[in-house]
Amino acid sequence: MNNDILQNAPFIAAALSVFVAQMLKPFINVIFERQFDLRLMVSTGGMPSSHTAGVIALTTSIALTEGVGTVYFAIAFTFASIVIHDAMGIRRAAGKQAEVINEWSRLLSDIHREGQFNPENLKTMLGHSFSQVLGGTFLGLVIGLTTTQYIVAMQTMLAV
Repeated sequence: MNNDILQNAPFIAAALSVFVAQMLKPFINVIFERQFDLRLMVSTGGMPSSHTAGVIALTTSIALTEGVGTVYFAIAFTFASIVIHDAMGIRRAAGKQAEVINEWSRLLSDIHREGQFNPENLKTMLGHSFSQVLGGTFLGLVIGLTTTQYIVAMQTMLAV
Protein backbone atom coordinates (compact mmCIF):
# COMPACT_ATOMS: atom_id res chain seq x y z
CA MET A 1 0.00 0.00 0.00
CA ASN A 2 1.42 3.35 -1.08
CA ASN A 3 0.83 6.21 1.37
CA ASP A 4 2.39 8.90 -0.85
CA ILE A 5 -0.26 11.59 -1.48
CA LEU A 6 1.53 12.61 -4.68
CA GLN A 7 0.84 9.12 -6.08
CA ASN A 8 -2.89 9.38 -5.31
CA ALA A 9 -4.32 10.09 -8.76
CA PRO A 10 -7.93 10.79 -7.64
CA PHE A 11 -6.75 13.31 -5.04
CA ILE A 12 -4.33 15.06 -7.42
CA ALA A 13 -6.93 15.16 -10.22
CA ALA A 14 -9.60 16.65 -7.92
CA ALA A 15 -7.28 19.22 -6.33
CA LEU A 16 -5.81 20.24 -9.69
CA SER A 17 -9.27 20.62 -11.21
CA VAL A 18 -10.46 22.91 -8.42
CA PHE A 19 -7.27 24.99 -8.67
CA VAL A 20 -7.41 25.31 -12.47
CA ALA A 21 -11.13 26.18 -12.43
CA GLN A 22 -10.57 28.94 -9.87
CA MET A 23 -7.61 30.35 -11.82
CA LEU A 24 -9.65 30.39 -15.06
CA LYS A 25 -12.60 32.34 -13.63
CA PRO A 26 -11.23 35.91 -14.02
CA PHE A 27 -10.15 35.21 -17.61
CA ILE A 28 -13.45 33.62 -18.62
CA ASN A 29 -15.26 36.51 -16.92
CA VAL A 30 -13.52 38.89 -19.35
CA ILE A 31 -15.14 37.00 -22.25
CA PHE A 32 -18.68 37.08 -20.82
CA GLU A 33 -18.73 40.24 -18.68
CA ARG A 34 -15.93 42.31 -20.29
CA GLN A 35 -14.38 42.74 -16.85
CA PHE A 36 -11.26 41.23 -15.27
CA ASP A 37 -11.83 40.62 -11.56
CA LEU A 38 -8.96 38.92 -9.72
CA ARG A 39 -11.23 38.29 -6.70
CA LEU A 40 -13.01 35.59 -8.72
CA MET A 41 -10.01 33.33 -8.11
CA VAL A 42 -11.10 32.94 -4.49
CA SER A 43 -14.87 33.32 -4.70
CA THR A 44 -17.82 31.00 -5.21
CA GLY A 45 -19.88 30.95 -8.38
CA GLY A 46 -18.76 31.81 -11.89
CA MET A 47 -17.54 29.88 -14.91
CA PRO A 48 -16.42 27.14 -14.68
CA SER A 49 -17.83 25.56 -11.53
CA SER A 50 -14.82 24.47 -9.49
CA HIS A 51 -17.09 22.32 -7.32
CA THR A 52 -18.24 20.41 -10.38
CA ALA A 53 -14.75 20.22 -11.87
CA GLY A 54 -13.36 18.78 -8.64
CA VAL A 55 -16.00 16.10 -8.08
CA ILE A 56 -16.06 15.08 -11.75
CA ALA A 57 -12.25 14.78 -11.81
CA LEU A 58 -12.40 12.72 -8.60
CA THR A 59 -15.12 10.44 -9.97
CA THR A 60 -13.39 10.06 -13.35
CA SER A 61 -10.06 9.21 -11.74
CA ILE A 62 -11.66 6.67 -9.39
CA ALA A 63 -13.44 5.08 -12.36
CA LEU A 64 -10.08 4.74 -14.13
CA THR A 65 -8.03 3.53 -11.15
CA GLU A 66 -10.54 1.43 -9.21
CA GLY A 67 -13.25 0.61 -11.77
CA VAL A 68 -16.91 1.57 -12.02
CA GLY A 69 -18.06 -1.56 -10.21
CA THR A 70 -16.35 -0.63 -6.95
CA VAL A 71 -17.73 0.91 -3.80
CA TYR A 72 -15.22 3.77 -4.27
CA PHE A 73 -16.84 4.74 -7.56
CA ALA A 74 -20.33 4.45 -6.03
CA ILE A 75 -19.32 6.81 -3.22
CA ALA A 76 -17.66 9.30 -5.59
CA PHE A 77 -20.59 9.25 -8.04
CA THR A 78 -23.14 9.81 -5.26
CA PHE A 79 -21.00 12.59 -3.76
CA ALA A 80 -20.63 14.25 -7.19
CA SER A 81 -24.38 14.08 -7.83
CA ILE A 82 -25.15 15.77 -4.51
CA VAL A 83 -22.51 18.48 -4.96
CA ILE A 84 -23.68 19.30 -8.51
CA HIS A 85 -27.34 19.36 -7.49
CA ASP A 86 -26.49 21.67 -4.61
CA ALA A 87 -24.40 23.97 -6.83
CA MET A 88 -27.17 24.34 -9.41
CA GLY A 89 -30.18 24.25 -7.10
CA ILE A 90 -29.92 25.28 -3.49
CA ARG A 91 -26.94 27.64 -3.69
CA ARG A 92 -28.26 29.28 -6.87
CA ALA A 93 -31.65 29.89 -5.22
CA ALA A 94 -29.89 31.39 -2.19
CA GLY A 95 -28.00 33.75 -4.50
CA LYS A 96 -31.25 34.90 -6.14
CA GLN A 97 -32.77 35.50 -2.70
CA ALA A 98 -29.71 37.56 -1.76
CA GLU A 99 -30.26 39.75 -4.84
CA VAL A 100 -33.85 40.51 -3.73
CA ILE A 101 -32.79 41.20 -0.13
CA ASN A 102 -30.01 43.52 -1.36
CA GLU A 103 -32.55 45.46 -3.45
CA TRP A 104 -34.86 45.77 -0.44
CA SER A 105 -31.90 47.01 1.61
CA ARG A 106 -31.21 49.72 -0.98
CA LEU A 107 -34.88 50.76 -0.92
CA LEU A 108 -34.90 50.91 2.89
CA SER A 109 -31.69 52.90 2.83
CA ASP A 110 -33.30 55.43 0.47
CA ILE A 111 -36.32 55.70 2.79
CA HIS A 112 -34.18 56.19 5.89
CA ARG A 113 -31.59 58.67 4.64
CA GLU A 114 -30.85 59.79 8.21
CA GLY A 115 -28.39 56.91 8.44
CA GLN A 116 -30.30 54.78 10.93
CA PHE A 117 -30.45 51.93 8.43
CA ASN A 118 -27.09 50.66 7.20
CA PRO A 119 -27.48 47.85 4.62
CA GLU A 120 -24.91 45.09 4.29
CA ASN A 121 -24.99 43.46 0.89
CA LEU A 122 -25.28 39.70 0.83
CA LYS A 123 -23.19 37.64 -1.58
CA THR A 124 -25.30 36.87 -4.63
CA MET A 125 -22.89 34.70 -6.65
CA LEU A 126 -23.32 31.49 -4.69
CA GLY A 127 -24.50 28.91 -7.19
CA HIS A 128 -24.00 27.95 -10.80
CA SER A 129 -25.97 27.99 -14.01
CA PHE A 130 -26.23 24.88 -16.17
CA SER A 131 -23.52 26.19 -18.52
CA GLN A 132 -21.15 26.84 -15.60
CA VAL A 133 -21.71 23.28 -14.34
CA LEU A 134 -21.21 21.97 -17.87
CA GLY A 135 -17.92 23.90 -18.06
CA GLY A 136 -16.85 22.39 -14.74
CA THR A 137 -17.86 18.93 -15.94
CA PHE A 138 -15.76 19.25 -19.09
CA LEU A 139 -12.77 20.62 -17.16
CA GLY A 140 -13.07 17.87 -14.53
CA LEU A 141 -13.25 15.14 -17.16
CA VAL A 142 -10.20 16.43 -19.03
CA ILE A 143 -8.09 16.90 -15.90
CA GLY A 144 -9.34 13.66 -14.33
CA LEU A 145 -8.43 11.66 -17.42
CA THR A 146 -5.07 13.27 -18.16
CA THR A 147 -3.84 13.43 -14.56
CA THR A 148 -4.80 9.83 -13.83
CA GLN A 149 -3.23 8.52 -17.03
CA TYR A 150 -0.02 10.43 -16.28
CA ILE A 151 0.24 9.24 -12.66
CA VAL A 152 -0.60 5.62 -13.54
CA ALA A 153 1.99 5.69 -16.37
CA MET A 154 4.62 7.07 -14.00
CA GLN A 155 3.80 4.42 -11.39
CA THR A 156 4.08 1.71 -14.06
CA MET A 157 7.45 3.03 -15.28
CA LEU A 158 8.81 3.20 -11.73
CA ALA A 159 7.61 -0.33 -10.95
CA VAL A 160 9.52 -1.82 -13.89
